[in-house]
Amino acid sequence: MSDGNLDARLASLEARLERLERMLGAVGERLERASVDLGPVQSSIQQWVTEYVSLRLQQLVPETCEHAPQQDAAANEGPVLPGTRIRCTDEVLHRLGRIPIPFVRQMVTDKVIETARAEHVGLVDVAFFERSATF
Repeated sequence: MSDGNLDARLASLEARLERLERMLGAVGERLERASVDLGPVQSSIQQWVTEYVSLRLQQLVPETCEHAPQQDAAANEGPVLPGTRIRCTDEVLHRLGRIPIPFVRQMVTDKVIETARAEHVGLVDVAFFERSATF
């Protein structure tokens, strides 16, 4: 490449960069002049974070930190739905384990837990699982 050709390309590049700087400056000025009220955006983000943290805490501590009253030993034996104290059969756990996609498995589990709590079910069996796991 000749020196003249190189100088012409450098001059063209510098002209483009100068035009780009002017355009970015104009965009920056427009953004500064635009009055954006960040209050609703900030409160929306805060609300989302609060709900997310609350959901995660419920998953970690699903019921309460207080100890439940002691029941008879037979009621305390056996498997429970993941993250809860709700009793279930081994077949229910097996069916949950056969759901291959983790977030779908969690959605089904959450739905069964929600229905069991609403209906005050002490033991989740296959029939209840099939009825409550449908959306």
